[in-house]
Amino acid sequence: MSGRADAGTGRAVRPGAAVPGDDLQVFLKALTSGTRQKLFAHFADGEELTVGEVAERAGLGPSTTSEHLAVLRRGGLLQSTRSGKLVRYRADREGIAELLGQLHSYLLAPSEPRDTPPAHG
Repeated sequence: MSGRADAGTGRAVRPGAAVPGDDLQVFLKALTSGTRQKLFAHFADGEELTVGEVAERAGLGPSTTSEHLAVLRRGGLLQSTRSGKLVRYRADREGIAELLGQLHSYLLAPSEPRDTPPAHG
């Protein structure tokens, strides 16, 4: 089998196989945490919340909450605005739509045909 081994899976990756772009990888990483998924749910109605408000609702410390919200923001799921000492977060609907489009394209991209073994003659 040609190709390099994919780290951790033992499966080979075909040369030329599509790999998600950096933005999409950061987006997906932001969603890998169950805690971040739960925190993001607080923004589903379009609410704009401070770190303290999210921390209180989620039952987490402000520092932990802030770290998770920062990952969600870097991942393109949240936007933030600063007003004095307060940072308010809200869902980034346009960014999410763009990243979901990229994910859709990545998942449905045609793959290269597998190499066929030479015919025995």
